[in-house]
Amino acid sequence: MELPFFYVDDLIKRALSEDINYIDVTSDYLIADNSVSTAKFWAKDSGVVCGIDIAMRVFSMLDDTLQYTLFKHDGDRVEKGDILVTFTGKTRAMLKGERTALNLIQHMSGIATATRKCVDLVKGTNATIACTRKTLPGLRPIQKYAVVVGGGRNHRYNLSDAAMLKDNHIDAFGGITGAVNALRAKTGHMVMIEVETRTLEEVQEALDCGCNVIMLDNMDYATMKKAVEMTAGRAKLEASGNVTLENIADVAKTGVDIISLGALTHSVKCFDISMKIEK
Repeated sequence: MELPFFYVDDLIKRALSEDINYIDVTSDYLIADNSVSTAKFWAKDSGVVCGIDIAMRVFSMLDDTLQYTLFKHDGDRVEKGDILVTFTGKTRAMLKGERTALNLIQHMSGIATATRKCVDLVKGTNATIACTRKTLPGLRPIQKYAVVVGGGRNHRYNLSDAAMLKDNHIDAFGGITGAVNALRAKTGHMVMIEVETRTLEEVQEALDCGCNVIMLDNMDYATMKKAVEMTAGRAKLEASGNVTLENIADVAKTGVDIISLGALTHSVKCFDISMKIEK
């Protein structure tokens, strides 16, 4: 999987414009225009690195003479102290792009690391780990990319990908069966339908409607196990709500197919990476 650079470039341009405005009063006044340096990124955490090519793209957009050597690639496990990349180029460009590059790689590596922890915790079960649409505005593609790099899968990318009847849709329309039938009358044959359920009665209704995916919202372990038995493979079951590192293995053991976590993208801890100019 590779992110298209036309998207990445637009994101970087917006971030640099936000950070630099028109000049960098420190670097432009302090550092000679012809100054060249070598720098490195090194890990101050242990986990999964992600976004290293995007970070280098930041510097390359500021300095088309930049040269770099990668020691780690997206998806690699790294240990505290590992050197990720060394690069040589114009000193001013390095100093101007440092914060933007680090913001991106630290955030993406944090997501990939958190995802890998969840994937490892459910290993040996039927469950896969998925992110949600609870992403930061403008950053959805790189956040969802980071989830995949960490070994997870993407939920729908946006509202156009699939029909998902959440509790407010159901309550506003007046019921699961009527809402599903109304959708089927209008959606194309490629559109899947997922229904959020809160009780076993709603699970049965969603099954009777022939829904493709059924979300089990904030259900306890016993209820989820019963839903798995009731479904017997007729639909994919997605567990969601109040899933943590402490309980995710128990959720997976109920037999659900998917465990979705908004926390992978909306509140993940950044992965600590530093840049050091060596000469």
